[in-house]
Amino acid sequence: MTLPIDASSTAEEAVATVEQWIRTEVPESWRAAAADGHRALRAVRTPEDYRRWYPAFASTGLVAPTWLPEHGGLGVSNEVARAIETVLAPLRLTRLNPLGLNNAAAALFSHGTEEQRLRFLPPIVRNEEKWCQLFSEPGAGSDLASLATRAVADGDEWVITGQKVWTTWADEADFGILLARTDPEQPKHRGITYFLLNMHQPGVEVRPLRQITGEREFNEVFLDGARVPDAHRVGDLNDGWRVSASTLSVERQMVSGSGSGGMGRLGGSSTQRLITLAQETGRWSDPVIRAKVMRLWAQEKVRGWTNARVRAALKAGQSPGAASSIGKVHQATLNQQIQDLMVDLSGTAALAWPATDDTDALPRDVQGWMRSLANGTEGGTTDINKNILGERVLGLPREPDPWKGKPWKDIPRS
Repeated sequence: MTLPIDASSTAEEAVATVEQWIRTEVPESWRAAAADGHRALRAVRTPEDYRRWYPAFASTGLVAPTWLPEHGGLGVSNEVARAIETVLAPLRLTRLNPLGLNNAAAALFSHGTEEQRLRFLPPIVRNEEKWCQLFSEPGAGSDLASLATRAVADGDEWVITGQKVWTTWADEADFGILLARTDPEQPKHRGITYFLLNMHQPGVEVRPLRQITGEREFNEVFLDGARVPDAHRVGDLNDGWRVSASTLSVERQMVSGSGSGGMGRLGGSSTQRLITLAQETGRWSDPVIRAKVMRLWAQEKVRGWTNARVRAALKAGQSPGAASSIGKVHQATLNQQIQDLMVDLSGTAALAWPATDDTDALPRDVQGWMRSLANGTEGGTTDINKNILGERVLGLPREPDPWKGKPWKDIPRS
């Protein structure tokens, strides 16, 4: 049920309504456990429990409260949304379908048509259509603009051929945001178009990739004659690079959140977990350990403020600019430092564990440490983001590019 909250509601009215909804619709065991912290909540609420209950949450408009009602939200201001989130925060009501809610939605709001928004946003909010991002390719990762996946017009459709890699949740996705080359005669940053691809069709093959932690959340995707209607093209023809900027900025912000992106899949924990672990292991009395933890705590606060500026810019309809790259670069090093100290505090428990094929047997903190090794690569490598900061913040000259302005078809590729 959609809550009786709208653009005219005050923060106080919205909070009172949400509090009443929590009392009547959120399971009592979850509410009781939330008062005891994250670990207690995890003990009584399994991921499957949460997925089954999620439609009750999505139907309220609280998943994306600043979105218009017709898009699945409530149409409230940022101020009211922040007040609502303060009430919801203890319950840790994770938004499912984050690549739809963030990456796909950013492009639809910035460059999509209202017809596209009405078609795709409500199912994204309800987690009825899951999304993935089909950008990176074997020869086009950091240099994404050199991508080679082709889209050829066939009447009012486009025929897609190529390969994508490191595609998170492609094995679960119903749709993917896709960059494909539509004009090889243009320079590499042009001639690219942004599409919304149905993943459940002939010509789309998904192959999982196993990670060092044993998980398989990434995939490679092979496209061989897959089709996209022109109605699912976002933005103008050959203007996909500009359209993708909204998605890429959001992606960098996502992977510079708490822990490592604010999403459990990225591995890692916050410095609050460091404090708890130090206390549990009896090492909080060591002044050297306390100094290390609090140094990282301060850095986490700085990162949080940077991310807040990015989110505020996005909600105001502005480009986050280089601020998203600042958060991305800062996060990569910070999270790895947090995970290193986490393993140190875990002691012998981080050195060995029972041999099993069950990836859940891997200690949580060890898994976070192993996963953090990828932080410098995902969402745009640290080196690429440093280039962005050097050029756009420090005003340093760009490196010479002898192929600048040349047709993509003439540029050497790996």
